[in-house]
Amino acid sequence: MKISDINMLVKKEHFFFPENVSIIGTDDCVTCIIVVIRHTGSGAVCLAHLDGADQENGISQLISRVQEVSLGYPSGRLELHLLGGFMDSRDYSEHLVIHLLHAFHKEPLELDLVLACVGEMNTSVRGNLAWPNVYGVGVNVKTGEIFQATFPDKGPELALRSARLLTSSTHLMDVYDCTLGLMRIGPFHYPPLRGIDLWLEQTDDFIIFQLSSAPDAEVPHFTSKVRTALKYIGDNPFPAVTTFLENRPKYYRRDESNSWILVRY
Repeated sequence: MKISDINMLVKKEHFFFPENVSIIGTDDCVTCIIVVIRHTGSGAVCLAHLDGADQENGISQLISRVQEVSLGYPSGRLELHLLGGFMDSRDYSEHLVIHLLHAFHKEPLELDLVLACVGEMNTSVRGNLAWPNVYGVGVNVKTGEIFQATFPDKGPELALRSARLLTSSTHLMDVYDCTLGLMRIGPFHYPPLRGIDLWLEQTDDFIIFQLSSAPDAEVPHFTSKVRTALKYIGDNPFPAVTTFLENRPKYYRRDESNSWILVRY
C-alpha cells in the first residue's frame, strides 16, 4: 500500500494501518516532510506527506485519528518521526520544518520526538548542488520499523489524486479506510483550471522550473506526473459530475494478481 502525490504548496495524503496491511509509505519527497506518528500501546500508525499550508489543523487531525484507532489501549505513548526535506536553495524545507515543529509543540498531548532526519542531516552535496538523501520512507506497521524506500506502484487513480493537489487543495485526504480495509479516494472537488492546453504545450524544463520547489533535485518523473494531472483536469473539470457520482468516494482493493480493483459501496 502506497501513496504519493505532487504539490508544491499544500499538504498531501495520510493513512493508517489496518490488520491486512504490513507496510505503508510514501516517496517522491524532495522539499516535503514525511510525518510518522505511532502509538506504542495499540501499534496504530499514521503516515503523512506534508508540504505546506495550514499545518496546525492537519497535525491535530492526524493525532486525533491515531487516538481514535487506539481507543481501548490505555497504556502507551505517541512517538513522532520527521523525515525528508533538505538544505534547498530557497530554504523551503527549513521553513516547513519550523512550522511543523511549532504546530506539534502547540498540541496539548505529549509526543516523543524519536527521529528527525531533516534539513542538514538529510542533505548531500554533489557537483555544488544540494540533494536530499531520503526521497521515500516505509513503515513496518507490525514492528514500527522505519526504513528508506521507493514504491514503483503509486496506487490507483494517481492522475485524479495529483489533479486535486495541483489545484491547491488545502486539506489532508485520508486515503485508507482501516475499518473496511480498502483504499479510499475522495470525494473532493477542485476549481476549473484555465490555460491547460497552454501548459501542456510547454517544455519539461519550463514545467519543472515553474512548478517544482527544488527543480535541480526533483525526481525524474515529475513532469510526466504533472502533464498527466493537467490532462485529467482538462478532461474532468467538474469531478463531482464525472468522477464522484452521488458525491460518494471511490474504494479500491488489490486482487490476487496485485492489480487495483474498484469496489462498489
